[in-house]
Amino acid sequence: MAPLNEQWPGAPDVDRPWLGRFKDKLQRYFLGEAVTFDEPLDLDRATPFQRRVWLAVREIPYGEVRSYGQIARRIGHPQAVRAVGRALASNPLPIVVPCHRVIGSDGSLVGFRGGLEMKRRLLEIENAHRH
Repeated sequence: MAPLNEQWPGAPDVDRPWLGRFKDKLQRYFLGEAVTFDEPLDLDRATPFQRRVWLAVREIPYGEVRSYGQIARRIGHPQAVRAVGRALASNPLPIVVPCHRVIGSDGSLVGFRGGLEMKRRLLEIENAHRH
């Protein structure tokens, strides 16, 4: 099997110690397997707002999307759409906290640190392998 970064340029370096426990799941995810990252996360460094956003995003089922506005409403701050975007931009664990599943209210792909092409590819993986 080719190294993950050869198949997916820009993918995380799964040999980093802090990603060690997710290595197998990340590999399977990028190979197209429907993987759920449901392990508890240490979110102590997150602000309370970031924590609420990230936990809400973790609830988005594999292969589905939600808008930034839907996330803002879900956490009880319907006017905080841009703040939701900023919280997702600081997400330290993309894929595990699947911020690629958050889209614009008009269905457009917007705002992904890995680039919109990577966001599109991640959503395509999930749509191709939905249960």
